[in-house]
Amino acid sequence: MVTIALLLVQMFWLFAGFKWLGGYSEISLLLMLVLSAVVLVYIINKDETPEFKLTWVIPICVAPVFGVLLYLFVVGNWGNIGLKKGLDRRLKETEAFMHTDKDTKEALEKTDLHMAGLSRYTEQIGGFPTYCNSSVTYFPAGEEKYKDLLEELEKAEEFIFLEYFIVERGKMWNSILEILQRKAGEGVEVRVMYDGMCSLLLLPYSYPKKLRALGIRAKMFAPIRPLMSTSQNNRDHRKILVVDGKAAYTGGVNLADEYINEKVKYGHWKDTAIKIEGEAVKSFTMMFLQMWNSSEWGTEDYAKYIRPCRTANGGSGFVMPYGDGPTMPENVAETIYLDIIHQAVRYVHIMTPYFIVDNAMLDAIQYAARRGVDVRIIIPHIPDKKAIFAMSRTYYPDLLAAGVRIYEYEPGFIHAKVFVSDDEKAVVGTVNMDYRSLYHHFECAAYLYRNEAVYDVEKDFQETLCRCIEVDMKYYKNIFVLNRMMGRVLRLIGPLT
Repeated sequence: MVTIALLLVQMFWLFAGFKWLGGYSEISLLLMLVLSAVVLVYIINKDETPEFKLTWVIPICVAPVFGVLLYLFVVGNWGNIGLKKGLDRRLKETEAFMHTDKDTKEALEKTDLHMAGLSRYTEQIGGFPTYCNSSVTYFPAGEEKYKDLLEELEKAEEFIFLEYFIVERGKMWNSILEILQRKAGEGVEVRVMYDGMCSLLLLPYSYPKKLRALGIRAKMFAPIRPLMSTSQNNRDHRKILVVDGKAAYTGGVNLADEYINEKVKYGHWKDTAIKIEGEAVKSFTMMFLQMWNSSEWGTEDYAKYIRPCRTANGGSGFVMPYGDGPTMPENVAETIYLDIIHQAVRYVHIMTPYFIVDNAMLDAIQYAARRGVDVRIIIPHIPDKKAIFAMSRTYYPDLLAAGVRIYEYEPGFIHAKVFVSDDEKAVVGTVNMDYRSLYHHFECAAYLYRNEAVYDVEKDFQETLCRCIEVDMKYYKNIFVLNRMMGRVLRLIGPLT
């Protein structure tokens, strides 16, 4: 409450300052108008999506003083300079471990030249290799991941790494914490990192101290501080758990009871996750250590966390773990989604909790449907954020007109982030189809190509369809008119949500 109060006080003085500056004198106003014109020219010529440009052009034209200063404050992103330097330093330290080996490159080129090119792209842009000796287990529900995760934690002998967006005390976290505490007592190195937003509503601000008292190394990523900074807009939305460098988990499931339906918040909570075993675990280990050390001094002995390959069944196809975030030179997550859509021949099936996309993504989806690809999208029927849901529904008419089939998950809330295409490709991870995931947050996922788990992902999609309502224009027109209008107005600020 103190943090929120102090932030509100700063916002008041910030707005008051804008107003004072705008009316101080004709000279200052003239200077601000000139600056506004310069900033507008800069925005128009910037290599950025039209949606982001429009979001800023409107406030700058309507309120030049306020709009320009707000733009410089937000887009300047001064608060992330230190974080970017820290992450860049850690990326250089780990690059020796993050290369696609020669045999995998040759196998990719023999199998699919396009996939070989995509692999080169992810490695060059973010240092994310592709692996061919890894197995994947797909979990169509948070409950299944939870059960398997407890069993895997009990096997830990050397180290356990956890990086999650949400940690909340309850059945799920308490049972995990009991194992972590016991394992730490046995000499296993345990590290826990969660996003600092948890400190506002879910955990005490001093919770890392409590975990450290249990023998667990713990920290918050970007703790919420009573100081206005754009860095606090960029959250760690990743979900990573690594055990002994031999098994890794990712997906939509956080460490809170609603994700395993022990607590009902928005009807039935539908989520997904995967466990990876084998060489691809190395990427998740490095991603965790890079983020952990981004705010640390000194260097880490990364080599001691690399383990020999272990797979449950030898693995099949290829696995490419990857991350994304506001400090990356390109939007890797969006590029991979677009690549799947553009390359689809028979079908693209998507599950996402939010659908607020830019024009490039919308055009790609519509074009795929118009050229005969079976495009289907499942979103929630019971939303967790009504304003975001209203924005998502505004895309229905355009999608339906192109032949895209849209479904709402009738029992409750879809939190899964899944792409699957042509029985060959699938992505399971933390990346929603909205601006926040694609541009503002730190995210992670795994791209599966000709891996056996791709069939499990598609099977789950088909089973989920059976519990959905198919949307048509009649359904859309029955949505309360004020709700539709609110969604369209809010789309003006969609890139900032």
